[in-house]
Amino acid sequence: MAHTKMTDKKPAKAKKAKAGPKKNKPAASASSKAAPVVSAVRQPGVERRRNHPMRAKDGYMQVILTQVVPHCGTTGELVKVRPGFARNYLLPSGLATFANPHNLRVVEKHRERLRQLEEARRSDLMSLAAQIAQRQITIEANANAEGHLYGSVNADQIAAALRSDNLPIDESMVRIEGPLKELGLYTISLSLGQDVNTEVKLWVVPTHTPETAV
Repeated sequence: MAHTKMTDKKPAKAKKAKAGPKKNKPAASASSKAAPVVSAVRQPGVERRRNHPMRAKDGYMQVILTQVVPHCGTTGELVKVRPGFARNYLLPSGLATFANPHNLRVVEKHRERLRQLEEARRSDLMSLAAQIAQRQITIEANANAEGHLYGSVNADQIAAALRSDNLPIDESMVRIEGPLKELGLYTISLSLGQDVNTEVKLWVVPTHTPETAV
């Protein structure tokens, strides 16, 4: 009788089944990589130099005149000048200042104040012109029997006659074509300023003497 041979060897464990063929990931190309994001870095020093009031733009820089500069501008005016002219002359001489926001605000306030003063001044001149137009002044002068003056009446005498009547007029305001050389009634034009004009009646009469009083 045949005997079956028994062994104590354990059956070999089955190998784990592979999940499947391993897929190789394709290598990313250089072009497909996202470009690194570069954040803008502030450069305060560069910004200050770029925005500095001394920096010239288009070959010129803006300054505010603090005094009247011939062939350049008047006080408070914003002008464009060459950088060398500003740095070497206007700024060191105190004739101009930087056109920065603070100074521009100061200048605008100053201009507004000047406009208010000019309006008030013009109102005063209009009132003065109305007063003058209602007045008549008299100047005595030596003359012959025909009424011709031995001398003449000039702008200075006319202004003095107005001032004696408490009217603040100077010689430069009187408009006459030439000295007056005859007795009579004249209409004298006056330019008070700010385009305010008026007229006054002037009598040129012979000087009063004892002989003429008889």
